[in-house]
Amino acid sequence: MLRTCRVLCSQAGPSAGGWKPLNFDGGAFHLKGTGELTRALLVLRLCAWPPLVTHGLALQAWSRRLLGSRLSGAFLRASIYGQFVAGETADEVKGCVQQLQALGLRPLLAVPTEEEPDSAVKTGEAWYEGNFSAMLRCVDLSRGLLETPGPTGNILMQLKVTALTSARLCKELTSCIRKPGASLELSPERLAEAMDSGQDLQVSCLSAEQNRHLQASLSRLHRVVQHARAQHVRLLVDAEYTFLNPALSLLVDALARRWNSPGEGGPWVWNTYQAYLKDTHERLRQAAEAADRSGLAFGVKLVRGAYLDKERQVARHQGTEDPTQPDYEATSRSYSRCLELMLTHVSHRGPMCHLMVASHNEESVRQATKRMWELGIPLDGPVCFGQLLGMCDHVSLALGQAGYAVYKSIPYGSLEEVIPYLIRRAQENRSVLQGARREQKLLSQELRRRVLGRGLRVSH
Repeated sequence: MLRTCRVLCSQAGPSAGGWKPLNFDGGAFHLKGTGELTRALLVLRLCAWPPLVTHGLALQAWSRRLLGSRLSGAFLRASIYGQFVAGETADEVKGCVQQLQALGLRPLLAVPTEEEPDSAVKTGEAWYEGNFSAMLRCVDLSRGLLETPGPTGNILMQLKVTALTSARLCKELTSCIRKPGASLELSPERLAEAMDSGQDLQVSCLSAEQNRHLQASLSRLHRVVQHARAQHVRLLVDAEYTFLNPALSLLVDALARRWNSPGEGGPWVWNTYQAYLKDTHERLRQAAEAADRSGLAFGVKLVRGAYLDKERQVARHQGTEDPTQPDYEATSRSYSRCLELMLTHVSHRGPMCHLMVASHNEESVRQATKRMWELGIPLDGPVCFGQLLGMCDHVSLALGQAGYAVYKSIPYGSLEEVIPYLIRRAQENRSVLQGARREQKLLSQELRRRVLGRGLRVSH
């Protein structure tokens, strides 16, 4: 029935009849079992407790010493890991994705890697080559999960650039970019040519060792995108800290020069824009217009942003201007402006411009769906939505049932790999976790309804 609903909505298109706002009242929770809802409520309440997020790694080590590895691991698998992670093996990931597909949702796989390894043993090229191999496996897994692409033909995957090149190099490149006269030596065109040809690239502001690492990093990035393109997987590059983002944008622009040309059927490489930064709207406008002028396809994941505390700490420490919006309301206004900008570009450029509305905010999602209808953007067209696995299901399920393309960001891997990654993400997304009170309330209402016997759903 759900599949039929999605097909009918897709055929009707957003301009058929009047626009009706979606209801995010938890009505779609009837699609999920009581055990799933109970776990979600307990885990979300736990994650909204600040000490658990702040001291997560220490608490994990303490529980392992107290309970032993087996019991501690079993508890994590039944709670936090089970809520936010698809699994460890390919079969476990496929099982999770099949459940999502039955609910009208799609996978957005993410390899759980940290920005910069702390151990000196892990800072050599071998560590980045290992991450490179993991990225290739993730591409293959993403392709294998959807042997027949959906209506949009989009198989998506997250890519973290600092898994393939060091944050230290990105800091150096950012410093180089900001120097006068760096535009020619560090142009996207020059980097794209070096990626494509494999020729040695020398940047004067880098040391010999840094130039070698840059060359190896460019090769890894190019080969990942090349493999993803061959497998019909589109890569969404994660945003990181502002002191890294100029270098990351340079690398993404270089990849876009090669892989987002009209003949490639792109965009195959998307960049992420963080609305909580003051300059995001202007940078996004310039990037969209530059892609249009160059005839390049343009792909964007639009987020509010997750590094607020860290960005403010760095600004205070360096005595520089705080790059972030002053409060949540200002961030929401920035998100709304960026969303309007991108939806307008999508309506003008069609399949040459793609957008993921990555938001847990109900008003932002409503704005996007209403503007899609007003601009005549089809539900199965170049705009999709994204939320984290295990969170915001009342929004994801409502969108999926209405026929929109909805992706869940899905980390996978062993407990040892994923738990530190989850704790880091939780620390970065404190406001999202603490702001999930409405979802907790809706979960409680649905569970109370079932316990009292009104329309009790039989799980199978």
